[in-house]
Amino acid sequence: QVQLVESGGGLVQAGGSLRLSCAASGRTLSGYAMGWFRQAPGKERDFVAAISWSGGSTAYADSVKGRFTISRDNARNTVYLQMNSLKPEDTAVYYCAAALGPAVVLTTNRYEYRGQGTQVTVSS
Repeated sequence: QVQLVESGGGLVQAGGSLRLSCAASGRTLSGYAMGWFRQAPGKERDFVAAISWSGGSTAYADSVKGRFTISRDNARNTVYLQMNSLKPEDTAVYYCAAALGPAVVLTTNRYEYRGQGTQVTVSS
């Protein structure tokens, strides 16, 4: 069993930055691909970014490409999402998730574990 806890969300003005963290416990993350998803009120949960278990491969949604960076520190059992140039449309609850296996995973239903989420609000 993997427990995931997100942190780092908050209120920021458009153009600002936030760094989300996802700390894992219960099992090492080194055997898991990791991802970030987000869900805005009244909308479906959308893929944001994913990273392979080695950190050597990453993938991003077109809407965040060039602005967000996913990274991981397997020694610290933590995954990060650096978000720059934030826009009001980035406002959502952000979730991290873990999928057993080496490769990048893009779809929500492939992830076995998910955290409770952290709220990100971007004001205009």
